[in-house]
Amino acid sequence: MLSSAEKRKLRQGAHHLKPVVSVGQLGVTDAVLAEVDRALEDHELIKVRFRCGDRENKRVSIGSVVEACAAEHITTVGNIAVLYRKRTD
Repeated sequence: MLSSAEKRKLRQGAHHLKPVVSVGQLGVTDAVLAEVDRALEDHELIKVRFRCGDRENKRVSIGSVVEACAAEHITTVGNIAVLYRKRTD
């Protein structure tokens, strides 16, 4: 679990990033999870765009991705969530 100061630093670092993965109408699929997992391994800090309907669907989808990829949810602004996972070296 990250402290609020660590999350603040990560939010600052994510400001200039563009979303690398998009979750569409099909929701969280195995292909999406594999792509998020690969992106987290490569970059540690990523943005994911969620285009899956209403707020409740988005919240559930973000939770599914975070749980399946063992990532930290840093923040959500609109349809974009910032995720972090320390690289395994």
